[in-house]
Amino acid sequence: MANLKIVTDSSCTMDKNLRDELEIHMVPLSVMIDGTIYQDDDNLSGEQFMNMMADAKELPKTSQPPIGEFVEFYNELGKDGSQILSIHMTKALSGTVEAARQAANISHSTVTVIDSGMIDQSLSFAVIRAAEMAQAGKGLEETVTEVENVLSHSKLYIGLSTLENLVKGGRIGRATGMLSNILNMRVIMELTNNELVPVLKGRGVKTFNKWFEGLKKDLRNNPNVQKIGISYAGGLEQCEKFKRELQELFPSMDIFLLHTTPIVATHTGSGAFAIMYY
Repeated sequence: MANLKIVTDSSCTMDKNLRDELEIHMVPLSVMIDGTIYQDDDNLSGEQFMNMMADAKELPKTSQPPIGEFVEFYNELGKDGSQILSIHMTKALSGTVEAARQAANISHSTVTVIDSGMIDQSLSFAVIRAAEMAQAGKGLEETVTEVENVLSHSKLYIGLSTLENLVKGGRIGRATGMLSNILNMRVIMELTNNELVPVLKGRGVKTFNKWFEGLKKDLRNNPNVQKIGISYAGGLEQCEKFKRELQELFPSMDIFLLHTTPIVATHTGSGAFAIMYY
């Protein structure tokens, strides 16, 4: 049994089989749709959630795990003497990491909490690496150093067909959202320094394609790319094209194309995608 156990939250998009194989522990957030609360776990698929959100009267609301739930989780995991490394999504989008920190101070177990500054598969890059090191018997200090290295070299870009969900959820300024909606703009944003920063705006899908051509050029000239992930919230066809073209650049790389989680999709809205790499 590993002396170090890895915890993350349900904003961390990854292949379930890989998650189970690496013994990664997932604390689910919750999402409320028209007054009914659902756990963001394996019982609520991303595809199922998109249909529910489309039919909902109001934008779903997301909730971080209660501190007490974290405390119980940590106590149970650490009762065999294991240390716990808990890696969570950026504080820019949720108070989850702060709840984890407060719980770590209360728990009987030894818990180290990291704000990844990331979300989705860019969060999973660090979580997977931590789990690999834990299974290899590496200690907490060495694993934390490697996680911080992965995060410092990670990039996340998100393409949005609408800013309505981000504006309604209070994640970006209302004026920016109104402008983009009125002009039917497409927006590419980068998650950097715990903030979503617009990098390109334009009308129509050609905006996404123009940006993607620039991304391919950057990646082609970067010999140090280790992993690439593509996530989507509806609109699979465009992301399949992205994967095909990236796979041509990196034929031996296992590029995951995954539907994002309900927590992420709530903020991005339908037709969104993200491309992440380190």
